[in-house]
Parts: sequence; C-alpha cells; structure tokens
Amino acid sequence: MDEYIGIIKLFAGSFEIKGWAFCDGRLLPLSQYQALFSLIGTTYGGDGRTTFALPDLRSRVALGMGQGPGLGNYAEGQMSGTESVTLTVGNIPPHNHTGHVVVSSAESTDGTAQRGGAIATPGALSGRTFSSTLGYVNAAVTPDIPLSDSTVVTNYTGSGLPVSTMQPYLALNYIICLEGVYPSRS
Repeated sequence: MDEYIGIIKLFAGSFEIKGWAFCDGRLLPLSQYQALFSLIGTTYGGDGRTTFALPDLRSRVALGMGQGPGLGNYAEGQMSGTESVTLTVGNIPPHNHTGHVVVSSAESTDGTAQRGGAIATPGALSGRTFSSTLGYVNAAVTPDIPLSDSTVVTNYTGSGLPVSTMQPYLALNYIICLEGVYPSRS
C-alpha cells in the first residue's frame, strides 16, 4: 500500500524505511524532493531556494495545529515547551508565614531590686586582696522594659532545582513519507 507523501508515522525500528526519513530537522535538497517541498515548504526551515527542512520531532510531542475550545492557538511549525522549569515566587500561590511572640510584664521582673536589698557594684583589686563595695537600694526599682511589635523572619529553604514537566513517555521514531502518492486536495 502506497502512503501519501508528507504523512508522518511512529516507527519502532532504529533504521529509516526506504522512501521515508526520520523527522530530525535535516535539510533536504529541494531539487530531489520537489513533491514534499510543495506540501511543507519552509515551514520547518531551509532557504526555500535550494533546501527545505523536515519537521524535527526529536524529544518532542506532536500537537494538532489550530485552536480547540478553551485552548491556545498553535500555528503550523510552531515549537514551544521545555522539559523542566525552575519555580519562582510568581509560580506559587499567594501565602504568608506567621509567627507569634508572647511577652508579658510578669516575665520581665527578674532582677528587680527591692528596698533595703543589696546590689553588687564593681570592686577593686589591690595587691592580693579584693575589696568589693556594697550598695543599698533606697527605693524599690521596677525595670522599664518597652514592649513593641516584633518581626519574625523565617529562614530560606529549598534548593531551586528545576521541576520536571515531562509526561510519561516511550521514545520511538517519527518518520515522514518522502516518496509515495501525492495527496489531492478535497
């Protein structure tokens, strides 16, 4: 059974079938493959005077051109996509990290000097004898500790490695028919 020139099929073999070529983006001489050139032109590359290119489907998935309901519009020969992506802040949903700091005045009274209590003051070393001075408090002292909002900073985490966007796959060869029946337009 003859195939139509320009038909692309999947082939499980590792060699090119006679009259077919791998869809590997190679340049072909226009003079030798005029029928195929008349169908695909320079959509996939080439200068259009002496060469034209085959579609390059290596490491790619074919996508129907045009626009389906609720989907993007894709032109013939358009290539896009990537095997992985590194997420940025713009890719993740809005969120925040909270922290809670509890401060109470009951916890801030350590070290309060009471009236009549002794307080330590610096002393002096003279020869081999240390003499300390001892002071006394004449009034109860309550520390004045100002309390205010506090900022809690979280540490960065993660490594920034790219995330795979590959669907499950099985690698096969796409082949295109170079010689066969010229398709008629309907």
